[in-house]
Amino acid sequence: MTTTEQHTSGDASGVAAPGAQRSSIASGTTMAVSSVGSVQFGAAIAATLFPVIGPIGTVTLRLLVAAVVLALTNRLWRFEWRGARFGTIALFGVVLVTMNSSLYLALDRLPLATTITLEFLGPLAVALGTAASRRERWWVLPAAAGVALLGGTLRLHDLLGVVFALMAAGCWASYILLSRRLGRAGGGQAGLALATALGAVIILPVGVVTAGPMLWHPATLALGLAVGLLSSAIPYSLDMMALRRLPTAVFGVLTSLNPAVGALAGLLILGQHLPVTGLIGIALVMAAGAGITLGARHSGRRSAGSPAGTNVQDTA
Repeated sequence: MTTTEQHTSGDASGVAAPGAQRSSIASGTTMAVSSVGSVQFGAAIAATLFPVIGPIGTVTLRLLVAAVVLALTNRLWRFEWRGARFGTIALFGVVLVTMNSSLYLALDRLPLATTITLEFLGPLAVALGTAASRRERWWVLPAAAGVALLGGTLRLHDLLGVVFALMAAGCWASYILLSRRLGRAGGGQAGLALATALGAVIILPVGVVTAGPMLWHPATLALGLAVGLLSSAIPYSLDMMALRRLPTAVFGVLTSLNPAVGALAGLLILGQHLPVTGLIGIALVMAAGAGITLGARHSGRRSAGSPAGTNVQDTA
């Protein structure tokens, strides 16, 4: 099934104004990059909770906070229940729990930049598979090279952490695709809130058992509030809005900034340092993110004047 979303104004033939398309690309890019910063600094703060309540306890607080915030801001009680839509939401909730849990279990064993670099293989695969033009696909190559450099040297005892990071990568790819499907199905932000609430319900019993009474300590709750806002409530909403303005391929490669920002957050909050090869990797993934964005803007200008009237939004 193919669906084309129109988010810009145009004439009766459906041709969008070039200025409106450029504005849509710019706002979507800002949202995606802001989401990256929020997620990575939230992850660094989350790592400081691991010695107290463990990775699963931290995931529990993260999803609980996000569920409450998203339910209130999106007035979840007004959500219209439909069977087909709820099936997507339920799957989304399971993906959120698995993605967050595997990510934190990996982060408990690997440096933040290495964990995020491996997790980035998920959106990189989405970008490669859904790129709208050959020009956009070429930017996957420097992004992949940067990921390889940032990966660093992995040792045998890192294997379990690598497995968890790759699980998170698969879930991240699913998250991107399900976010887009949920938006097109009409679920929007309310559907996202419901999926997060479902995820919180799933993980809560496990988190209570593994974290113990420290889960409810005031200091723990304060940090959990920050983690929930930075890692879930804010970026999930930004991602949903960005995916409505950007092709999936552009959004996927813009997330190549995650290893770079993760390295910065790891340095500033966790004191994790990168070698020169890591810095080169950061430069490569940032170049790829900039390149894919410029390529999308060029495609938007071309499509605005095309006879078919196709706008910058892709089809899926």
